[in-house]
Amino acid sequence: MRRKTSVFHTQQLFFPHQKKLPTLLFIFVYIRNFTLLRLCVQKKLSTFAKNKKRITMRVLIINTAERIGGAAIAANRLMEALKNNGIKTKMLVRDKQTDQVTVVALKKSWRRIWQFAWERAVIWAANGFKRKNLFAVDIANTGTDITSLPEFRQADVIHLHWVNQGMLSLNDIRRIIRSGKPVVWTMHDMWPFTGICHYAGSCKKYTQQCQSCELLQRPHKRDLSHTVFQKKTRLYAGSKLTFVACSHWLEEMAKQSALLQGQAITSIPNAINTNLFKPRPKKFAREKLNLPSDKKLLLFGSMKITDKRKGISYLIEACKQIADHDPELGQNLGVVVLGSHAEQYASLFPFPIYTMNYVSNEKELVDIYNAVDLYVTPSLQDNLPNTIVEAMACGIPCVGFNVGGIPQMIDHLHNGYVAQYKSAEDLANGIHWTLTEGDYETLSAEAYRKAIATYSENTVAGQYIKIYNQITGNNA
Repeated sequence: MRRKTSVFHTQQLFFPHQKKLPTLLFIFVYIRNFTLLRLCVQKKLSTFAKNKKRITMRVLIINTAERIGGAAIAANRLMEALKNNGIKTKMLVRDKQTDQVTVVALKKSWRRIWQFAWERAVIWAANGFKRKNLFAVDIANTGTDITSLPEFRQADVIHLHWVNQGMLSLNDIRRIIRSGKPVVWTMHDMWPFTGICHYAGSCKKYTQQCQSCELLQRPHKRDLSHTVFQKKTRLYAGSKLTFVACSHWLEEMAKQSALLQGQAITSIPNAINTNLFKPRPKKFAREKLNLPSDKKLLLFGSMKITDKRKGISYLIEACKQIADHDPELGQNLGVVVLGSHAEQYASLFPFPIYTMNYVSNEKELVDIYNAVDLYVTPSLQDNLPNTIVEAMACGIPCVGFNVGGIPQMIDHLHNGYVAQYKSAEDLANGIHWTLTEGDYETLSAEAYRKAIATYSENTVAGQYIKIYNQITGNNA
């Protein structure tokens, strides 16, 4: 005999743990639950469809070197940041320094050595056979066609960084543009929007037409700066590139250039691994590096200390003023000088100095930053120094001149001190104030906080991914 199915029987099947409900109430609950289930399924299907449409983006970063120089370090860190955020990223370089599998080097050949030598020879001849400013300019007359490489063909976005000294010629860049692949160009100096110089100083000719370059020994209206400026004008004409400056200062300079009118220009800072660069016990760091525990230590670092643009002479003068005006502080100060040829300056400082060769190992750099009390950068021309980012991430206050991107990084009297440009006296004031008058613990905490908020890998990678999505029309 067939059992008669009632509403209450159905209720027990679907809601066994509930007491019997009135018929109308049960019907209402049943319909509601069914509707919720349907909406849930629709949502899952929609998410699945979106994920199916989402493709893994491939980005090829191009830089002359893998690890040597500020641009190389910044490009390498960006590669890691993008990979950690789901972007398949490779880096193409001329000079490879590690065994990193995602970094691909151009095939070594005598031709590349000849290309580099030829570019320098042309500049040398145009400079009246003088070595002065020989490496302050580039003309990009030699390079390598990379458009046939598999890494290039597989990439969805071509991301240029510092590509001088024989990596890419202007003709090579033209081939990249004509390939039709979207191009992002992160500018680490002014060269992409000037004729030939990396830093123009007080010169503003690039805003209209480069000529009679002050960096050449024989400047004239049709010198190398004029010739290359014209080539860049033709290169950029009708091309849609996305230019990214590492600082607001460089962004504003780029927008003034006659070369980049109509081009997309924005600003994104360099990234840093804040899981590696972070505050650590100062005592252990000093013991590890054999640095004195009873002194307040300043740090000055540069790959090439002898470069006048890095301003070590101003630091020396500032230290002398501190020694003269505050002998008590002077007796407790020491200077850590990081970089090649540091020993040349040992006798010029009024305080003991502790020299270290240029360090590329990031774990060693973390120890050095955490061992000191203050980072000082008397640089006379700079974009967005990686050293300031590294120091701040380790909770070290910074002092530097009011130039380039430095005021964007150091918030005056908040996480450091911004000194008047080329004033050794105010540089001394900044060192003195940070170590004796300011609340050091607060300065340190604010430096670390800004590094986390502004320069972390997730923050920077997210900004670049947004650009990639815009120029490709994809959703990476």
